Order: sequence, then structure tokens, then C-alpha cells
Amino acid sequence: MTDIVCKVSKIEALTPFVQRIILTPEKPVSFKAGQYIRVAMSETDRRPFSIANGPQDSDFIELHIGATEQNPYAWEVLKHLEAQDKCIIDGPHGNAFWRQDSDKPIILLAGGTGYSYTSSLLNAMLATPGKQPLFLYWGTRTEEDMYHLAELQALAAKHSRFNFVPVIETPSENWSGKSGLVHEAIMQDFTSLEPYQVYVAGRFEMAGKAREDFSEKGLVKEHLFGDAFEFI
Repeated sequence: MTDIVCKVSKIEALTPFVQRIILTPEKPVSFKAGQYIRVAMSETDRRPFSIANGPQDSDFIELHIGATEQNPYAWEVLKHLEAQDKCIIDGPHGNAFWRQDSDKPIILLAGGTGYSYTSSLLNAMLATPGKQPLFLYWGTRTEEDMYHLAELQALAAKHSRFNFVPVIETPSENWSGKSGLVHEAIMQDFTSLEPYQVYVAGRFEMAGKAREDFSEKGLVKEHLFGDAFEFI
């Protein structure tokens, strides 16, 4: 494991509870879409966060950190980065990276800030020539939590093979899109998942339920990817 010294180049609010962090490593970091790094709080305390940018942008590392004082695990990392000009990370880590040798259509499933994982995948996939259909289902609690809504709608308008489906758990009266649980929206929209690759990021409870329900829809377990499945 090699430590990488990074400059903390930017911290900006995406929502009141989600921060976008830009780290500039001393030298470019080679990684695969869908991998993560760990921020070193100490020699023995290293905390994982998905890389949000695609590997074609190897001169920086983008993180999306959802942090409140009620979530000290992430909050402490945010405070650590805010207080430092530089930080130490290690990586890349993770086996839930994009399998580029497959031509299967792809479904990306993100819950909350799990979007950062799918953001890296999406960036890489749209930067690579391909014809297979690509779907992103992103679920958040409210419309305000969906911090890249306009950008993703613009990408879907630009790329004919990309379909973006936002799902709001507790929508306002003005919301006209899908509502409820994000993995259930996929269950409603697809007759069979057998032909697909599926990449999942979000709370372990959501990932576990998605794995169970998607299997009943025909998804082959070898075609399901997500860091959560290393632990559940």
C-alpha cells in the first residue's frame, strides 16, 4: 500500500449536507472507474470514499462527502480536510469497477451520495465509444438532495444511449417524476434483468434488498457489482 500526498484544492457545498472535495495528488493516480480511495486520518485510521471522476482525469481526485455532526465518521474527515492544506490518501481500492470487456446494457443504481460511485462509471462510459444502452437510477430523499439533476438531464439529452431516471423518496407537490424507493423503480421498469450488468452504491440495506429482488428478476449474480457486496 502506497501513501499518496494530495493538495486539498477545493471544498464546495453541493447541498447543505454534501461537500465536493477536489484533491490534487503529487503525481497522477491511475485507477479504474468505480474504485475508491481511503483518506488517512492516522496511520491506523483510513476511511474509504468513492472516486467521483472518471479515470481519464487522473490528475485530480473528486470526492462527494455527505456529512453531518450526527455522522461523525464522515464529519471528522470533512473537518480534517478543511483544516489541512494537504492530506494523505491510499489506493485505488475496490473490485466493483467497470467491466469494459462486456457489451451488455448497463444499469447504474445510486442511493444518496452513492451517486459518486456511479458518477465515475458514467463519466468513463460516456467518454468511451459504445452502443449499449446505459441507465442511471438515482434515488434521494428530496429534490434538493439531487445535486446533479440538471447536469444529468443535459447528459441524457446529449447522449441518445443514456437514460437518466431520478427517483425522489418523499417528493414535493411539484415533483412530476418517479417517487418511492429507487431499486423498486427498476423493478417496475424492467421485465427481466437477465441481459444486464448492474452496478450499485448506497446504504447496505438498499444494496442487500436490491440484490435479493434483482435476482428474482433474473439478474445473474456475476453481473452485479458494488462495494457493499464485499461485506453483506
